[in-house]
Amino acid sequence: MASWVALDTEADSLHAYPEKVCLLQISTPSGDVLIDPLADIVLDPLLRLLSDHELIMHGADYDLRLLRKHHEFVPRAIFDTMLASRLLGCCQFGLTNLVAQYLNATLEKGSQKADWARRPLTERMEIYARNDTHHLKPLADRLRLELLERGRLSWHQETCARLIADCAQPASPDPDLVWRVKGSHTLGRIELAVLKELWRWREAQAVAANRPPFFILSHEMLVKFAEAASNAPPVDALLPRHFSDRRRTELKAALSRGLSVPADQQPRPLRQINHRPNDAEKHRFNELRKRRDLHAHQLAIDPTLIASRATLAALAEDWSTHEAELMNWQREFLK
Repeated sequence: MASWVALDTEADSLHAYPEKVCLLQISTPSGDVLIDPLADIVLDPLLRLLSDHELIMHGADYDLRLLRKHHEFVPRAIFDTMLASRLLGCCQFGLTNLVAQYLNATLEKGSQKADWARRPLTERMEIYARNDTHHLKPLADRLRLELLERGRLSWHQETCARLIADCAQPASPDPDLVWRVKGSHTLGRIELAVLKELWRWREAQAVAANRPPFFILSHEMLVKFAEAASNAPPVDALLPRHFSDRRRTELKAALSRGLSVPADQQPRPLRQINHRPNDAEKHRFNELRKRRDLHAHQLAIDPTLIASRATLAALAEDWSTHEAELMNWQREFLK
């Protein structure tokens, strides 16, 4: 069994829909390897082995959610180098910056937006992928030592455990929210009915074309079509020139379906219920913010690592209800 394991993933979210895991990069004392999940191999034995280790990762949030969603993989423990650097006060916490700062090494940036589903990988893509984990062990060693010296290692361990727990929760999008794209808050009920049908149409198109939805039609254009359809002007002028006749016909059919939704079944605009803090809550909020900012300044870290503004507002409204949302180390700074 390897004494340590570093892990990263690559997906094709910019090139396919829905996304999938296209590459696993693994570094151990034996070297760097690339695992191809798109090949005809069974990953379960490997993932079981990985789950027994503390995995060294960088910015693990997306990778953990991806592995949980597609492979039901949840690690026992991780050491996230990005979280470590932020708890140490680093303002530039990208892997390239940290490797340069701590290891005096240079990483190439050129393949972040590459299509990782393509085969074979180019030599440049392989080098880029291997570098994502090659430096993680020496970087983690440096960061772990610094965290220990500053008395912050337990903060990092708790933060990583919270990240694993959060990412292990299956995503369950609210069916009444998922289609409400940016800009839809200005729409009336008939326009929302049209938007919902357009969103469903775009989802089906994206899956059929294996392309991200924004390649089919942007959020902004969905809203424009919904507005135009409900006001009865012709929508042909809005249709992208590259749309095929079939796609144009299907989009217009989606518009018609939206317009035919009975009035009592049309979606309602969301009404945001804004809590107006009373004077006592405002006072508690300001006291909590002062306490947070003082500690953050003394520690030279981003204040939002201790608590976001929204968290402070919730605590000021009802500390006993929201206290459990804090990690132990955060709670100590806000008591």
